[in-house]
Amino acid sequence: MHQTERTPNHRLSWDAFFASQSRVMALRSTCTRLSVGCVIVRDKRMIASGYNGSINHDEHCLDVGCKVVDGHCVRAIHAEQNALLQCARFGIATEGADLYVTHLPCLHCTKSIIQAGIQNIFYETVYRPDAYAQELLQTAGVNIRQVKSELEWLIHPNGEEI
Repeated sequence: MHQTERTPNHRLSWDAFFASQSRVMALRSTCTRLSVGCVIVRDKRMIASGYNGSINHDEHCLDVGCKVVDGHCVRAIHAEQNALLQCARFGIATEGADLYVTHLPCLHCTKSIIQAGIQNIFYETVYRPDAYAQELLQTAGVNIRQVKSELEWLIHPNGEEI
């Protein structure tokens, strides 16, 4: 049994719940280099979600491989961008919302997050931290905090933890 065994009276905190939702979204990722998931939340309600993968009508990395340029897969759009663009596409306001993401946002996503008016970023895993991104978040007054999803008790059918 895992360290965080789920008991009948255990209830996830809101942060753990939404961090878990971002982790579930990452299971939809189509890029083989890294699976990332994101949910945007306002008033304790998910208003959008995204995962990293190909744009509409393009081939998926899972099917044809990644298209790597300068060490980055340019075929995939990032989870944060997908979630923000979903809001733009359907006219959903992001001002003052929270963003839960499996991995620390990159510089480009950080800029989009700030421009979209996101107030709080919650991430689970540090991945390629960028000093300038941190500086921008501080200047913009966007709060950033590491959270834990509490999904250790879930096991993927192949035996790996999700």
